[in-house]
Amino acid sequence: MNLKFYKMREGAKLPDRAHETDAGMDVFYCPKNGESVFSIPVGSSRVLPTGIKVEVPRGYMLEVKNKSGIASKRQLLVGACVIDPGYDGEIFVNLHNVGFKAQFIEPGEKIAQAVLVP
Repeated sequence: MNLKFYKMREGAKLPDRAHETDAGMDVFYCPKNGESVFSIPVGSSRVLPTGIKVEVPRGYMLEVKNKSGIASKRQLLVGACVIDPGYDGEIFVNLHNVGFKAQFIEPGEKIAQAVLVP
C-alpha cells in the first residue's frame, strides 16, 4: 500500500525504507523556525518535529516506533506515537533519553521508524 506524505516546510525529508524488505520507514528530524541541533538531557523527554504529514487510510494507523540502533546505542526511546486516519497535522516524535548522557539530534537525522498497522 502506498501512503501519501507531504512536506510541510523546506528541509523536510519524506520517510524512506533503507531496504525494500523493511517493515518500517525511517522518519527524520526537521527543525522549525531556524532551530538546529536538538538537545535531549538525561532523564528527559522531548517532542521533535518531522516537517511531514501523512494521509493514513481508514482502517489503519501509522505507529511510530524505536529504531533499534538509536535505542541500543543512544538510549533514546519513542513514547506513545499513534497516528490515526483523522489526524492531518504534522507528525511529531516523542523521544525519551533513558541513558546517562545528553543526546544531540542533528537536522535530517533518523529519529524513529513508522509502521502501517491495520
